[in-house]
Amino acid sequence: MTGPIAQEMHSMLTSAFAPTRLAVVNDSASHSGHSGDDGSGESHFTVEIESAAFAGVSRLQRQRMVNAALGDIPGHRVHALAIKAMAPGE
Repeated sequence: MTGPIAQEMHSMLTSAFAPTRLAVVNDSASHSGHSGDDGSGESHFTVEIESAAFAGVSRLQRQRMVNAALGDIPGHRVHALAIKAMAPGE
C-alpha cells in the first residue's frame, strides 16, 4: 500500500493530466539516512507519466507542468522528485 503523499500525488496528476500511464514510485527506502530523509518514508519519489497534454511540449516545460499540478508537494512536503513525463508514443 502506498502512503498518503503518494496517493495524493497520484490523484492530483490524474485530475490534471488524464494520463494514459501513471506510476508514482516511492524511492525513499533507498535514501534512508541521506540528506532530506525526514523519517516519514515519503521523502523521495519518481513520477512516470504519459499524457496527451505533453505532446509538442519541451522536457523542461513538462517538468514545470507536473510540479505546478503537485502544488506544495515538491520541495516542501517531498525532498526529491524525479519526473519522467512523455506523450503517448514516445
